[in-house]
Amino acid sequence: MRVKIKLFDKSLPLPEYKSAGAAALDLYAREALEIKPHTVVYVPLNVALQLPKNHFVLLSARSSLHKKGLMLANGIGIGDYDYRGDGDEYMAALYNFSDKPSQIAKGERLVQMIVLERQSVELELVKKFEDQDRGGFGSTGK
Repeated sequence: MRVKIKLFDKSLPLPEYKSAGAAALDLYAREALEIKPHTVVYVPLNVALQLPKNHFVLLSARSSLHKKGLMLANGIGIGDYDYRGDGDEYMAALYNFSDKPSQIAKGERLVQMIVLERQSVELELVKKFEDQDRGGFGSTGK
């Protein structure tokens, strides 16, 4: 699959897979930033994308992000197919859950992206399901 990409700061590398078996491409912070405790900051990720039709991007935290006291404020991010303009730079909403400021270096890898195929669903409204209830949220852990 080919994806058109624009870099806002060409001194930073293209997103890349860091190992042969990596599922996602690492993205880089375009700016150095400080995230104060218990606040959210939008970190520019230096890319705009033009995805193939019926595809989208899933943004997730790199597994090491929590070591900086940070997490994605919205859990994951979705880049829709139609978020594809020349100035539509991808961002990461990072929340500092610690009691100390967290420093982001320019070029630091914070989040990763996976390009996935989108499939539309057709919803069918029913009054009742035929299957039995399983027992509620977390019920298999008993």
